[in-house]
Amino acid sequence: MASVRMVCKVMARLSGSVQPRHCGPSVCARTVTFLQQTQEMHQRPASIILERWPPYGNCPALFYSTHLPPSDVNLKYKYDRLVLEVPLPSRNEKCVFFLRPMLMTVGDLLTDLQKEDPGVSTSVLTKDGERVASTTLIDALLDKNFKLVINDTAYDIQPPKRECVSSEHIIELEDMKHVVHLLHTALHMPEHHLLKERELLEKLDTLKQQLSPLEKMKAQLSHTAEFQTSNVVWTGLALLSVQGGALAWLTWWVYSWDVMEPVTYFITYATSMGAFAYYVLTKQDYVYPEAKDRQFLRYFYKGAIKKNFNVTQYNQLKDELAQVEEDLRRLKYPTQMQLPLEQIQAKP
Repeated sequence: MASVRMVCKVMARLSGSVQPRHCGPSVCARTVTFLQQTQEMHQRPASIILERWPPYGNCPALFYSTHLPPSDVNLKYKYDRLVLEVPLPSRNEKCVFFLRPMLMTVGDLLTDLQKEDPGVSTSVLTKDGERVASTTLIDALLDKNFKLVINDTAYDIQPPKRECVSSEHIIELEDMKHVVHLLHTALHMPEHHLLKERELLEKLDTLKQQLSPLEKMKAQLSHTAEFQTSNVVWTGLALLSVQGGALAWLTWWVYSWDVMEPVTYFITYATSMGAFAYYVLTKQDYVYPEAKDRQFLRYFYKGAIKKNFNVTQYNQLKDELAQVEEDLRRLKYPTQMQLPLEQIQAKP
């Protein structure tokens, strides 16, 4: 029996000295404690924790991973408008800014942020850390991710996807606009035509009253200038006739052709010099109709100065009268009111 007891004690000691191959309850307890410690480290940077337990042989390794907290700045579409939610440090609350991408610049956005919280310093950076110019449009900034820096705190902003409007929806909107325009035209255009016509008729009557005395004076000045111009023309014809008669008398009754030939040559040459001098002074060829019109205007303006006739005022009133008459003519054709003026004029 003693030998049997001795053998049992030896076997018990041998079994106690052998290292266990599996994790016991104490190992599981230590593992739970380690998990609690790793959960308290969620505020630290992301890392991979590898923990081994050498005293326990072939126990499996434990892995744990944490992620960065989400950004507090949100950029999204709300009520079909682009909205930026930004936390303001001094107020400890989020402030909503409605953006207009095609009209606002980066400088406008930073100015709005500083108006809401004057104590902050703001800037916009690209995802590579380069500063964005203040003159950059918000629409150009939305092409890529960017960073908004508020008091040394950088917020990563991912622009939302732009909504694309289908061509069918655009066509429906255009049709709706056309129907609304036709409805507005049917309800308000006749009344508008009547009011506009009354206004134009009143203006037309006023212009005619202002032009009536000026037209009478202008007719008198035109008659006087035409009479004086006709006298100049007939006087020129009489002088040419006298010149021809004098040259003929000197050629056949007083002197011979050999004597008068050089005289007629120099008279012709002097006439050519006079025509060229007329061109130099007036920048016009010496043509009889144009010369007569020029002489008419000379006498007309000379008489207008004597009669205190304001030619500039008369021309302005005539232009306004012509415009009013053209507007009245266009009111008679409502279907052509939206066409350019060149397209509704009568073709010659």
